[in-house]
Amino acid sequence: MSNAIFNVPVAVNEPVLNYAPGSPERIGLQAALKKMRAEVLDIPMYINGREIRTGKTGRIAPPHDHKHTVAHFHQGEKSHVTQAIEAALSAKSAWANLPWEERAAIFLKAADLLAGPYRAAINAATMIGQSKNAFQAEIDAACEMIDFLRFNVEYMRQVYTQQPISSKGVWNRLEHRPLEGFVFALTPFNFTAIAGNLPTSAAMMGNTIVWKPANTQIYAASLLMKIFMEAGLPEGVINLIYVSGPDAGEVIFHHPDFAGIHFTGSTGVFQDIWKTIGNNIHKYRSYPRIVGETGGKDFIMAHPSSDVSALITALSRGAFEYQGQKCSAASRAYIPKSLWPAVKDGLARDIASFKIGPTEDFTNFINAVIDEKSFDKLATFIDNAKSSPDAEIIAGGTYDKSTGYFIHPTVILAKKPDYVTMCEELFGPVLTVYVYEDDKFEETLDVVDRTGTYALTGSIFARDRYAIDLATRKLNNAAGNFYINDKCTGAVVGQQPFGGSRASGTNDKAGSILNLLRWVSPRAIKETFVPPTDYRYPFLQAD
Repeated sequence: MSNAIFNVPVAVNEPVLNYAPGSPERIGLQAALKKMRAEVLDIPMYINGREIRTGKTGRIAPPHDHKHTVAHFHQGEKSHVTQAIEAALSAKSAWANLPWEERAAIFLKAADLLAGPYRAAINAATMIGQSKNAFQAEIDAACEMIDFLRFNVEYMRQVYTQQPISSKGVWNRLEHRPLEGFVFALTPFNFTAIAGNLPTSAAMMGNTIVWKPANTQIYAASLLMKIFMEAGLPEGVINLIYVSGPDAGEVIFHHPDFAGIHFTGSTGVFQDIWKTIGNNIHKYRSYPRIVGETGGKDFIMAHPSSDVSALITALSRGAFEYQGQKCSAASRAYIPKSLWPAVKDGLARDIASFKIGPTEDFTNFINAVIDEKSFDKLATFIDNAKSSPDAEIIAGGTYDKSTGYFIHPTVILAKKPDYVTMCEELFGPVLTVYVYEDDKFEETLDVVDRTGTYALTGSIFARDRYAIDLATRKLNNAAGNFYINDKCTGAVVGQQPFGGSRASGTNDKAGSILNLLRWVSPRAIKETFVPPTDYRYPFLQAD
């Protein structure tokens, strides 16, 4: 056995390909889209490395073409949750005792598979199943997922090298053990990279996983699972199941070996999970780790000294890329009265130029929202704004679900800062703007801070450095990711660790060493080389 202390390949962010007309990546992606749209996949669950088919299936259709079927997935029940837990627990000892560099090699290989032979396929799966355009799929399913795998390997080594000092005659060591039991990864629809990172980051540290993705993300999640297995992931380390939330919770949150949850999803679901864990705390072998990133009501705050062109672009991109279905999307903006006419015109001009349609047409900037439930919710808010005396639609405001779940990017002008769409997370292409008097900048910062319950992302636009400093201080707790003269989306692994607090989650910063530390349980070991042989201390001697 080797006794070397291994370095790992230096992690660098995966370059983003541009998919320009005629480029090899565009040609390859178009071919993958054509091939995958022509197939109807039969997607199994994966428990203990085996494909599980139940015969009870759900249908997968592109949100932008909901009459077209691309797959059926096999739905599980409580018994499959139990099987997944048993598989995870059976695999735990061998996986935890595997040298860390062997675990690292699996995930580094997965990163290279995604960067190379599977890049077009994982992007196409995300475009078809989650209605992301080519660029949004590239920065998510390819680049961010690759970055998570490579940077987490580097962070894993950093964790293992953290050791205490030793005094004379003593050797102090620190083991970074995996948690005792299994980890539950509950992942969202909107980012393939999040869906892949939540189970793999915990698994990398020696934990074994029960993974339940959102039904609307199964198409890409199942491909990720195949890639992990091709990279050499042993049986039972990650078990992928498609069950209802109540069925999963009924089994997992009552199991004595439940060790932790890695979650991204809605605030309400996360709070219910937390309450359930609290009520069941006496049942567990150890206190579970609860790591979650939930919602956001993310803001862009503009000072009168702002660069108007940069501000308009930040609003257009931050609010409407991927149809506003990012936890970090700009959904409320505070614009000074002196800038509002120019900002209003610029936003209207940008929105009028957006092409809307299916992802397979690369010229479309806007695609569909994820499903009919989301569509109906957004349509209701838009209709309410049309009839409200406290709001005005200044761009967009239309929608159509005849062929796909298309919501036209919409800007609502709120006449009071606590109008409902300034406060409530919508998760769609709807931006609400409140216009404030120029001399009320500091007071409006207080409004930004106390509006709503979230604290995920936010931006300040200003040329005035005193204004930037004031906003940075007064909005200290309003956002876990704070941007200066930039949109409030687009955190990059290794550069902007991502997460927020308040109702936005536990702020355990995906894409950093901080997150990996949550998946280990340290053990301190002290070895004394020449131990004392008499209990008497010198101070006990008489004068």
